[in-house]
Amino acid sequence: MEISQLVKEAKQGSASAQKCLFDLLSDKMMLVCRRYVKGNEDAEEVLLDGFYKFFKNLNSFNFHGDAALYGWLKTIMINECLMLLRKKNVFTIVTEADATDHPLEEAALNNLSAKEIFNLIVQLPVGYRTVFNLYVIEGMEHKEIAALMGISDGTSKSQLSKAKLLLQKNILQNGTGYVKRKSK
Repeated sequence: MEISQLVKEAKQGSASAQKCLFDLLSDKMMLVCRRYVKGNEDAEEVLLDGFYKFFKNLNSFNFHGDAALYGWLKTIMINECLMLLRKKNVFTIVTEADATDHPLEEAALNNLSAKEIFNLIVQLPVGYRTVFNLYVIEGMEHKEIAALMGISDGTSKSQLSKAKLLLQKNILQNGTGYVKRKSK
């Protein structure tokens, strides 16, 4: 069944259509949640809260294609992640004294798998990780990020810069192992 038909039936209250939509979209949305929220339990909680809001507000959504639906649901999930992080009060701005500019071996970066890159991003402090995800992955501007997180534009820029430096440092520290492992 096509997503447009599932959305139409879900708007009419069909539990089976809602379950089908959940089954179709939950894995992708869980990946979005895991980019922002470190623990699996918290990510699952955010996912379920996000889908609850999705279905609760589905009648106000005008279906204009699969991409629009995916984008709307993704926005809901990101907002839910940010609300959980605010609620847990983990948006403390972390400084990284060792985050200095290191030249990055191209071989270290080229030999990283998507899963290894994901794991390096997830290990960033919450503030760094959140700004990095919103800017690099979601394509938001610093002004938007600042408004979402309740910080200044300058703090957003600083957190992004520090996140990139810390990622470089972590890739360099782990990169030699990645290069050796991948070249065997």
